[in-house]
Amino acid sequence: MRYYYTKNTLYVRGNFNAVSTGVDGGLRPVSTILNHTVPADFDHDDPLVYIQELLAKRGYENDAFGLLTAVWMKNLCVLQYDYITVFVTAGVTNPNPDPTKPHTINIIVVSGEGLSDAALLETIITATEAKAHALRLLGRDFTGTTSDAVVAASEGDVVHTYAGTYTEPGKRIYAAVLHGVMEAVKRHEDTVVRNRPSYFIYSRYGEEGWFEWMKEGCPYYPCHFEGQSCDFCYCPFYPCGDENLGEWIDSTSLGTKIWACSNCEMLHETRRARYLKEHPDATFEEVRDYV
Repeated sequence: MRYYYTKNTLYVRGNFNAVSTGVDGGLRPVSTILNHTVPADFDHDDPLVYIQELLAKRGYENDAFGLLTAVWMKNLCVLQYDYITVFVTAGVTNPNPDPTKPHTINIIVVSGEGLSDAALLETIITATEAKAHALRLLGRDFTGTTSDAVVAASEGDVVHTYAGTYTEPGKRIYAAVLHGVMEAVKRHEDTVVRNRPSYFIYSRYGEEGWFEWMKEGCPYYPCHFEGQSCDFCYCPFYPCGDENLGEWIDSTSLGTKIWACSNCEMLHETRRARYLKEHPDATFEEVRDYV
C-alpha cells in the first residue's frame, strides 16, 4: 500500500480487495482509493464520471473506489496501528438532511494483512461503531451525517476471517477510527489547527497510546544524520524485504516476525526523498537505485 495527497485529493494505491459504501460502491478488487475535496456548492450530474476524470488525470485505471467531501485535505488524519492504516476526514455540520450543509465523515481502513470478504464487510460495522462513539465523546447528539462513507480494503492472502471489535484487526480498527474521527473533527472546526495532514502512530514506547508525529520538534531528530529528510519518517515501502537495508526479527510483544529497518537511510537522503515526492508511484527498486 502506498498513499500520497495533493491539495485536494488523497490517493491510496495498491492491490486491494475492497468494499465501499461510497460512489459506485460494492465489493471488488481495486488499485486506487481516493478521497477528494469538492466545493461546498458542488453540483455534478454524475459523481462517478467526475471521479473517473480525476483518475484519468493521474493516469490511473477505473478499478477504483472514490469518496467526495467538502472537508479540506489539510484536515486529513492518518493513523497507523501496526498493520492497520486509517484515513479520516470529518465535518459534522449536516446531521440532518440539509443540502446546504454538505460536510461528511469519510473513513478509509486499509489492512496490510489480508481480510476475508466477511471481515471487510464487518470492518464497516466496526468503523461505524467507533465513529458513533467518537461523536458521543465530542458531545454530539447524533451518530453521523447524511453522507458518511466507509471504504475497507486489504492486501495479500487472507489472514483474518473476522473484524469485529473482539478480534485483533477489529481492536485496532476501532481504536484508530475512534481517535481519528475526534481529531479530524477538531481540525475541521479549528479547535486544533494544522496546515497539513496529521499523522498518528499507536506507540508502545513509554506510555502506550497515540502519538502525533510532526517534523517540527520531533524528539527523535536526527535519528540518522544531521540534515536528513523527514518527509518519509514512516516508509511507504515497509516492509521492503531488502536484506541490505533491514532484517526479519522476532517480536516479543506480537509473537511474530517483524521487519526491522531502523538503520535504513534510503528515504532520509534528500535526493531520494525528493524523487519519491515528485514520482509518488515510483517502485521501491526505482527509488533505491536512484542516483
